[in-house]
Amino acid sequence: MSTGREQEVKPAQDDERGIRPVRRPADPRRAAALLAALLTTATLCAADVVAGSYPFGSRTRDVNDLGNQYVPFHAHLWDLLHGRADGGILFNWQSGYGSSFLPDVGTYLSSPFALLVGVFPRDEIDLAVYVITVLKTAVAGAAMAWLLLSLRRGHWWAAGILGTSYALCGWSLALASFNPMWLDGLIALPLLCLVGEWTLTGRRPLLGVLVVALAWTANFYTAYMATLGAALVLLLRLVLAAPPRRRALAVTGRAAATVALGAGLAAPLVLVVYSGTRHAYPGRAGRFAPVDTEDLLARLLPTTYSYNSPALYVGITALVLALALPFHRKVPVRVRAGWTALVLAVGLSLQWAPTSLAWHAFAAPNGSSYRQAFVLCALLVMAAWQSVAHGLPDRRALGAAAVLLALLAAVAGRSPLTRHHSHHTWPVLLLAVAGALGGLALLSLKGGRPAVAGLAVALLIGGQVGEAAATAAVDTGARLGQMDDYAPWGERQQREADAVAGADAWPVYRTEPGRYQTVANDPMAVGGQGSQYYSSLTSDVLSRTLTALGGGWTSRGRSLQSLDNPVTDAVFSVGARVHNPPDPHQKWLPQGGGPSTVTREDVPPLVTVRPAAPRSTPASFGPSPYRNQELLLGTRVYTLPRTTLSGTPRGDAARGLLIGRDRTLTARCRPGSEAFLWAPHYSGTARADGGEQQLYRSDAQGTKIAAMQPLGTVPGSGEVRVALTPDRLSRVPARGAVGCLDTAKLRAAVRVLKATGATEVTVGDGTLHARLPAGSTGTAVVAAPRIAGWRCSTGGAETAAGEFHGLIAVPLPVSATSLTCTFHPPGLRLGTAVGGTSLLTLILLGTVSAVRRRSAVRSGERMTTAH
Repeated sequence: MSTGREQEVKPAQDDERGIRPVRRPADPRRAAALLAALLTTATLCAADVVAGSYPFGSRTRDVNDLGNQYVPFHAHLWDLLHGRADGGILFNWQSGYGSSFLPDVGTYLSSPFALLVGVFPRDEIDLAVYVITVLKTAVAGAAMAWLLLSLRRGHWWAAGILGTSYALCGWSLALASFNPMWLDGLIALPLLCLVGEWTLTGRRPLLGVLVVALAWTANFYTAYMATLGAALVLLLRLVLAAPPRRRALAVTGRAAATVALGAGLAAPLVLVVYSGTRHAYPGRAGRFAPVDTEDLLARLLPTTYSYNSPALYVGITALVLALALPFHRKVPVRVRAGWTALVLAVGLSLQWAPTSLAWHAFAAPNGSSYRQAFVLCALLVMAAWQSVAHGLPDRRALGAAAVLLALLAAVAGRSPLTRHHSHHTWPVLLLAVAGALGGLALLSLKGGRPAVAGLAVALLIGGQVGEAAATAAVDTGARLGQMDDYAPWGERQQREADAVAGADAWPVYRTEPGRYQTVANDPMAVGGQGSQYYSSLTSDVLSRTLTALGGGWTSRGRSLQSLDNPVTDAVFSVGARVHNPPDPHQKWLPQGGGPSTVTREDVPPLVTVRPAAPRSTPASFGPSPYRNQELLLGTRVYTLPRTTLSGTPRGDAARGLLIGRDRTLTARCRPGSEAFLWAPHYSGTARADGGEQQLYRSDAQGTKIAAMQPLGTVPGSGEVRVALTPDRLSRVPARGAVGCLDTAKLRAAVRVLKATGATEVTVGDGTLHARLPAGSTGTAVVAAPRIAGWRCSTGGAETAAGEFHGLIAVPLPVSATSLTCTFHPPGLRLGTAVGGTSLLTLILLGTVSAVRRRSAVRSGERMTTAH
């Protein structure tokens, strides 16, 4: 078995000088990278076959945000690449009635791998995201295998196996597999460590900067964590090398400059995302709580799953080698102590609140508190490599590692994570230990035959693939049992898309994809221009405005739902609305089939002209969503009757009335008007006499509120009786829950707004132009949220757009005839300036370096001539 570089077979030929060239040795890093990529791909696919998961089975992969956010965002990217999207890279006209898109690109879609969606059919978007996920994971394994052999020479197959261990670590399988943009950080870490190696030797400075820039552009959130991890590895390498102080400072300076220039090149995107977070609706402020020691150790074992603990699994072979390192006498003491200390220090940093905050860029994550765990997984794999690269550990070291592993398993056995998955964990662990220790023991035999060595490698590979596949399959099943899930693209989505396409006439009017949505980002998935929008960057003004109008949301205000209401449809120029049957995949919804239908309404244009009024803010909204809708419409169209709730409900006027069992809500309205029920903190069903049953969904934790819903036409008696059937203890407003809409007054208001509104509206990527009737005066109002970045001009004067109860508003000069608004993502100008400065600096440094090299060459030629 060869431990050196394999010889590349090339025909030897004499060159023109008659000198027979020496054959160049092949780089074993290529073979190791290829092995890691192939093993990773095969393992992931095998795991999905075992789990019966898409695309190899009937179980969906689209759990949680993967189905709700990431797949729809990739679908919108597909539309952009094929020229079918409303908007462009700067602005998305389809979601949230108009939203900034570049921050979403920087958060979800800036990876070069994302562009691969364009080569798949539109109706295979789920397959495209799956292929991208597998490809990213395979590349991460290849990058780690390449890095290991760059750190120190060793067996290429061992580097390939350990590269696979890293790619299929617990963090990758449990978290990043359904957060595919995080996988770019998994790739970035070994690449940034390679950049650190280059700075140690002063090589490839330009390439190093480009690698940093690419990593920070692809996903700056995990790239930040990867950069910290790579910095720690570089620091350890410096300590172990112990160079003179001057050289150590030079290496540190080169590394800092490389990161600064690379991050600077990524600044146009990074600063846009940062600015987007400043204007986003505030999410939940997470509080860090360290997990118990037994839970922490349990996550080192295969087939244990938990969303809220660090997923540190790297495979038993890598774990045994890392545990053997402190006892491996062939490894220098300084190397043993250094790598062991670094692994322990980073492990402890995961459990301490201040360092956890530092790992997460000083912003407590909304969700898992251990998103940096992949860094520790990488360090465990690198420590394992030190055990292999210095020569395989002897029996003494392997025995000590086996004892430590047994103690670790004994402590982990007290964790509910191992008890819950005990029927998987212990059998898989025993088989993995047998494969790892058996393979390593066979390899350590002196004078071993090639057949024995081949069997040993087969044991190691088989154990690694088997336990990783089992872990991935268990993770898939556990996620489906604990999280919301969504069906991949199928007949329902195609039916929705066809209905939207048949009604779409943007920008003459908007087409809403519908109240019973398939995913939270339906407009990006199936088309149209709706209020639905789910992003970490959902704007504060949009969320607060729609909430004030009676809208519903989930994810603590960042996932906005469609509001099926004729007044808000008139305000936002929704001229067509798709009505879908409940999604049969969501079992909590009332089940019923039927086609998707479309209703149409006569609505004002996207730009209307209102009487001159002082600028307002969303704070000017009152407590009643009915009155707030009238503020935006400009006309009183609702009557708000007194309501009576049967029984003796508890509660007060401020917080609402508590109901925990069936109740009847009664009110009196003008016959023929349309009744609506607003009960944001009610959960259950509501049905008026003769009307359809409506579902209200909220929770006691405040993560979701229910939207206002129509109850039907008020009967001739004028009495509205609403049967409420709660599914939990809920609250119903004591006053103002029922509103009755005078549809004749609404039609009259629409006619006025149409008569004074724009005669023509055109839109582009962050641009809007409207022709106004001659002699228009007052305030032009654009039916789009007034998010930061809009500037408008009319009459030749440009100004920052004003605000009319959350919408874009522009005061008109006398006899205005047109309005032009342009959108510039906040942070883009500063980011472009920083990026340009970094690029100029890089060019200058490259030029100076080239001049110096040329001068040195010329000086050497003159000296040669002189001699």
